[in-house]
Amino acid sequence: MALPVRVAGAGFSFIRPFCGVMLGVAMNTLSAATGVLVVLVLMLSAAQAAPATAPVVLKYDRSLPPVRFGASEIRCELAAAGRDAVEADLSAAEAPRGGLCVMISAERAAGRRLAAQYGVKPPARDGEQCYALRRIDGAGGSTVLVLGADPVGAMYGALDVAEAVRLGTLAEMRDSDHAPHVVRRGIKFNIPLDLRTPSYSDNSDAAQQNIPEMWSMDFWREMLDEMARRRFNVLTLWNLHPFPSLVKVPEYPDVALNDVLRTKMRLDDSFSHTGSDMLRPEMLREAEVVRHMTIDEKIRFWRDVMQHARDRGIEVYLFTWNIFVFGTMGKYGITASQTNPVTIDYFRASVRQTVLTYPLLAGMGITAGEQMENRKDEFSKEKWLWKTYGEGIRDALKLQSGRQFRLIHRYHQTGQADILENFKDYPGPFEFSFKYAIAHMYASTSPPFIKPVLAAMPAGMRTWLTVRNDDIYSFRWGDPTFAREFIRNMPPAERLAGFYMGPDGYIWGREFIDTEPLSPRQLVMKKQWYSFMLWGRLAYEPDLPDEHFRRTLATRFSQVPADRLFDAWSAASRIFPQITRFFWGDIDLRWFPEACLSHRRHKGFYTVRHFIEGATMPASGIMNIRQYTQAMLTGRKPQGITPLQVAGALEADAAAALEGVAAMRPLAGENRELRLTLGDLAAMAHLGNYYAAKIRAATNLAMFDGSGRAEARDEAVRWLEKALKHWEQYAAAATAQYRPQLLNRVGYVDLNALTEKVRQDIEMARQWQPGTVKMDAGPSRDADRPFVR
Repeated sequence: MALPVRVAGAGFSFIRPFCGVMLGVAMNTLSAATGVLVVLVLMLSAAQAAPATAPVVLKYDRSLPPVRFGASEIRCELAAAGRDAVEADLSAAEAPRGGLCVMISAERAAGRRLAAQYGVKPPARDGEQCYALRRIDGAGGSTVLVLGADPVGAMYGALDVAEAVRLGTLAEMRDSDHAPHVVRRGIKFNIPLDLRTPSYSDNSDAAQQNIPEMWSMDFWREMLDEMARRRFNVLTLWNLHPFPSLVKVPEYPDVALNDVLRTKMRLDDSFSHTGSDMLRPEMLREAEVVRHMTIDEKIRFWRDVMQHARDRGIEVYLFTWNIFVFGTMGKYGITASQTNPVTIDYFRASVRQTVLTYPLLAGMGITAGEQMENRKDEFSKEKWLWKTYGEGIRDALKLQSGRQFRLIHRYHQTGQADILENFKDYPGPFEFSFKYAIAHMYASTSPPFIKPVLAAMPAGMRTWLTVRNDDIYSFRWGDPTFAREFIRNMPPAERLAGFYMGPDGYIWGREFIDTEPLSPRQLVMKKQWYSFMLWGRLAYEPDLPDEHFRRTLATRFSQVPADRLFDAWSAASRIFPQITRFFWGDIDLRWFPEACLSHRRHKGFYTVRHFIEGATMPASGIMNIRQYTQAMLTGRKPQGITPLQVAGALEADAAAALEGVAAMRPLAGENRELRLTLGDLAAMAHLGNYYAAKIRAATNLAMFDGSGRAEARDEAVRWLEKALKHWEQYAAAATAQYRPQLLNRVGYVDLNALTEKVRQDIEMARQWQPGTVKMDAGPSRDADRPFVR
């Protein structure tokens, strides 16, 4: 937010903006009264002081919100650099000479006219979100042309200019053309709307803390602005049954919910993993109102959110699972029964009304689960989904002629043939969605699970990729090589509709676990800015070089050598993919690598025995411990990457990260963000050392199991003792920055409390007897289960 002082004249506005962030820093360091005085002095100075250099002229069409946002980002960065700005419409007279002029065009024909007028090459790409940058230097000054094929492309080009101002590279800017590699780049957001309309993640601390934030326009402005900066242009909101919190259905008026509720009851890990008991009666008995709103106010709120998203070039989609009826409270005879005609009519009317109520809603995503019966009659899954969602959307589009509304059908607990047969008459874009890496995007850069889907998918059909991050919730990840390869390995454009990335076990709202929180609490997207920058920018443009990210780090963290920080960050970030490829648990409740944990109803904490019995990721080329042990005991050459090689790679990355952290910590000074970032890198490195020692211990223990040689067991014990020390270092580093929390998929995570589980591995190894484990080194666990949730 800028505080401009304008002096109008000759078609221009003279501007000296002060970014809200800069004011916030001043106010945080002074008393309230002194802060107000300082701000007034700064504003007076802005109005009276003559600029040290010629002002930068910004010419653009101020009627276009995305372009206005891009221009505001340029103004903010200029202000931070001590530069003034003069604004004008594109149609205004020639700008004053002697400085820099930035002209932002947001339409193909206008861009070509500007290119011809200035004698430069016209844009090479003219598709959606495309833009070109052209620079003209002369004795009278320089002109930068941002030639957008549309307003969103123009916004992205303006963001490039703003970034160049921040990085100090504006003088180096050269002609370039830009087009999206992946056209739709999205965020998956399980949205905790209300106690009565939960998402799949609501039985967690993160969800409960974020319920009020979902009804804060300040939150959504900040979130959507940050998404645009990182080049994300799709927001998918996932909820089990959102309609009572979003719409008034004329046929079922009493279902609409006023106010926003949250339970005061302490939640636990006893909830069903299918979502069936996400709302329990005792939770309602201990409910509190966190925001007073009528349903009409809620509708206005979400229309405003969707308008702000549109103004940032972001499409909004609503995703559901089925059949859930939370929030209906048993009214009108609505039940979760698949054969209930009232339920079918209610869903159809709710879908229709949602489409009609929100003209800026881009589409819906639907799921044939996880509360649907495998029937073969008129109430089969796909027939039910067509009667409700398909017909509901069709009803709405009959009243909104010409509107395009995308329907995304997930590959989940259903079959492709049934989907295509029942939705053959859908009146608009119809696409699939596939869980690309199941629950673990931080594993392989080339997940194998989609190959049979692509082979079977009809020509002309495309699929979205659900890119689930149930690997890293706490830490600041950042490895551009991994992200770039992952994106480049996605299916080709003719088969790929887009992707949305996000967790099921956490909420990407505001963080609520930091031990040194900001006020207000920081957005996860801002705290983990580097990770989101990598995924968003590289999905738009995978050729963006590492040098760009090094320069970004150098500017943000000038206290330390950028190369050293880049290398240490990359090394620490390689640890999570390496361990998850080695110890594979396909869905979120089976493997949470931050804590070596699964849900207690699965395995709980993974012991050294579990590591011996564990499987590696399908198509990873990594041998599991049993395969390797059998090869060694029978004198065969290991085929593939061995467990000891995995351990060695983890140790090397951990050592590189810790060496870098040790060198940089004395230089961090009072830079809070840098200090905490280095703390994250150290924690990830200690965790890597723990897993390396545990793998070496499990391998030696398996050798003892198969051979009876006591020295192998003794070696296993020694490695487990080292593993305990590494875990203690990890827990100390992580809990210095993060509090324990309840996660909806694996339960309560307290790293210090888990230390006792780590210690028990040592005694387990000491008591081990040969032949304890069946050495059947079959295929990787769940290799044939790509369709699980």
